[in-house]
Amino acid sequence: MINSIIESIGVSLNAEFGDEYIIYTESIEQGLSEPCFFLFCINPTSRVFLKNRYFRENQFCIQYFPDDKDRAKEECNAVAERLFLCLEYITVTGDLVRGTKMKYEIIDGVLNFFVNYDLFVYKVVTPDVMEEISENVTMKG
Repeated sequence: MINSIIESIGVSLNAEFGDEYIIYTESIEQGLSEPCFFLFCINPTSRVFLKNRYFRENQFCIQYFPDDKDRAKEECNAVAERLFLCLEYITVTGDLVRGTKMKYEIIDGVLNFFVNYDLFVYKVVTPDVMEEISENVTMKG
């Protein structure tokens, strides 16, 4: 489910910012092309509800590395405003999911934008099918 959400966030970012912004989902040792986004999930949790329902809390961090180092804060603030709008609703496996608890901070010229995509998931339980049984009954007398 987390990979599906990351993919949906990437689709939303690409629709808002275009192809000139590279979106990374895996660690990059060197050769980071700026401007770019880096997506990852922070400490997902799962709580059991009734029967086969589970509530998943998925907090994501979208890091933005600006192109202009001299005006990094200004660029980060502008990008954050666009992220509030484009990440409010995303489509995950055909369902619309709303982003909540959105906030951001700029640390060392890098934007860290946080958003939660919390949702219920259902565990599909297949009942054990019993085999057929036959019985022969005979009576005396």
